[in-house]
Amino acid sequence: MNIKKTRHKSGGKATKQPGSRKPTKADKADIHALYEQSVQSTEFEYEFIDTNFRRIRGRKAKLLREDFCGTAQMCCEWVRGRKSNHAIGVDLDADVLQWGREHHIAALKPEEKARVTMLQENVLSVKADPVDIVVAMNFSWQIFQQRSVLRDYFASVHAGLADDGILFLDSFGGYDAYREIEEKTRHKGFTYVWDQASYDPVSGRMLCHIHFNFNDGSRLKKAFTYEWRLYGLPELRDILLDAGFSNVTIYWQGWDEDDEPDGNFQPATVGEADPGWIAMVSAEK
Repeated sequence: MNIKKTRHKSGGKATKQPGSRKPTKADKADIHALYEQSVQSTEFEYEFIDTNFRRIRGRKAKLLREDFCGTAQMCCEWVRGRKSNHAIGVDLDADVLQWGREHHIAALKPEEKARVTMLQENVLSVKADPVDIVVAMNFSWQIFQQRSVLRDYFASVHAGLADDGILFLDSFGGYDAYREIEEKTRHKGFTYVWDQASYDPVSGRMLCHIHFNFNDGSRLKKAFTYEWRLYGLPELRDILLDAGFSNVTIYWQGWDEDDEPDGNFQPATVGEADPGWIAMVSAEK
């Protein structure tokens, strides 16, 4: 299962080639750039949330809040989309926020920069102007391993939305999601490794890592680490409704002619028992 899309603990330890005296590719790697290349797809996310907000509410969204924003790539995607768009990025990690300022915010046009606000705050307690959309992508919300805390987070999001605001998030599952496995995906110059290191069926807690292997034989181990609770879609829907949302929609992905996921997510009431799936979710205030 290729988990594409989270905010995370970053770290990573480079392993050199035996006897190597020169810096390896792992030594010189930028883990945030590698992560974005391997995992994120902000163009898709922009199109999905913009299209579905307009379909549901009959108007264009203007103000977006990106929770667990990390490098704030989605914030920048949003303000580039329309001149009326504004974005707020929220994350606790000062270092990753600074990386985003230097690599994404700095690349924006001056008038686009003025429409992005970065907040180093806790998503559970952040205060900001009411927004049209909150996005919590890359499964980051699963960091809240207690159901009551996840409900509190969703209730906080609900309070921070405009009267017709919508929360968008993603979820993953399937019977491979419960296995302790590694999956490798090759990219130019490196291999992305998704490592489901452990899963506890009693608590639902799982430990996952991202490693990067390079074509010079070096490796960056545990570049990112995730300690989550794996929530199912029925439970997620129930918690969102308990938090005050009026309607929750699950969007299921289709298949192309080669029997591969096609990236086209449509509202669904029934899914398939796939070994690995990714679903999009909207929760309406």
